[in-house]
Amino acid sequence: RKEKEARSRTSIIDLPLPPTLLCGDASPPQSPVRQPPICCPRYGERKHNLSDWGKRCVDKFDIIGIIGEGTYGQVYKAKDKDTGELVALKKVRLDNEKEGFPITAIREIKILRQLKHRSVVNMKEIVTDKQDALDFKKDKGAFYLVFEYMDHDLMGLLESGLVQFSHEHIRSFMRQLMEGLDYCHKNNFLHRDIKCSNILLNNRGQIKLADFGLARLYSSEESRPYTNKVITLWYRPPELLLGEERYSPAIDVWSCGCILGELFTKKPIFQANQELLQLELISRLCGSPCPAVWPDVIKLPLFNTMKPKKQYRLFRPPMILLPLCFFWLCHVLSLDSLPLPALDLFDRMLTLDPSRRCTSEQALNSDFLSDVEPNKILYTAVPRLSWGLRSKNNSQ
Repeated sequence: RKEKEARSRTSIIDLPLPPTLLCGDASPPQSPVRQPPICCPRYGERKHNLSDWGKRCVDKFDIIGIIGEGTYGQVYKAKDKDTGELVALKKVRLDNEKEGFPITAIREIKILRQLKHRSVVNMKEIVTDKQDALDFKKDKGAFYLVFEYMDHDLMGLLESGLVQFSHEHIRSFMRQLMEGLDYCHKNNFLHRDIKCSNILLNNRGQIKLADFGLARLYSSEESRPYTNKVITLWYRPPELLLGEERYSPAIDVWSCGCILGELFTKKPIFQANQELLQLELISRLCGSPCPAVWPDVIKLPLFNTMKPKKQYRLFRPPMILLPLCFFWLCHVLSLDSLPLPALDLFDRMLTLDPSRRCTSEQALNSDFLSDVEPNKILYTAVPRLSWGLRSKNNSQ
């Protein structure tokens, strides 16, 4: 009897995958294709104990409250009943999914299982709201991605007006962010949605890059097109605005350059509600895209159609005029002061031509970030609020 009950109770992992049909075939192949286990990592992925993935139910956590809205559901603060550890539960509901499991969730799970870095948010496991896998036949239910808990996100902190980050804080945050991004790029992943609400922060001043729902694997050796409908508009680089589909990790560096400016100004530096207006704002600060500063720009699909009414020229001053231009930029960005090393990095990260834009590794070696040691910086400016400060649309 016990053996019969053991066979009748099946976990998510034990369920077989449906047979695959070959293109153009009207009937399944004669010899069934052997399918790999659903949670078996491919070559290069991090290995996990099967007991950690899909074996536990969400009732193993005490839900404390909602802390944000994710791409495909609410995000909850919770406590693990077994360990007492605080976690963030990202809910993935299946009720409204016609195609089954959301593709963005599948992509995020697959990528995060391959990434392990102190500046990339850690996905600990996946749990369900069903005690038994067979219960999903009756009710679609929900899955929960279990992440390490972080107290804040940068957007929530900046919007709150309750914090004043020093230059050392900003250097530390940017150092950690670029370390995480450099790790992703060296493992051939593009994030494609870097913005302040996707950068998490705890009360110890640790930064984590989160929300990999739009991330994807890329190959520098294989030039193939990708969709350019990625990255939130305020952080979108000019090559995507002009229709580029064969882009590089430089798109993420541009987004980080926008964040560097935002950390000093306390607000997004390019705020437009249309793509043409976004390009206009970029042109005012960085100059208009033209062959003189960006030779390949004429090859982009929208170069002749996405042209602002006024053309702006970026003036590169001689060294003797650099202080004057420095104060002019501080005035444009509404800044009291901006360190010259930060200005230099800002300029290199927001270079119009992506082939001349600095890489994440070069940013780490810049004068502004090269000697930063985040572990030695005090973070008394970060409010130690038990509920945290998060933006309304945060997705941990």
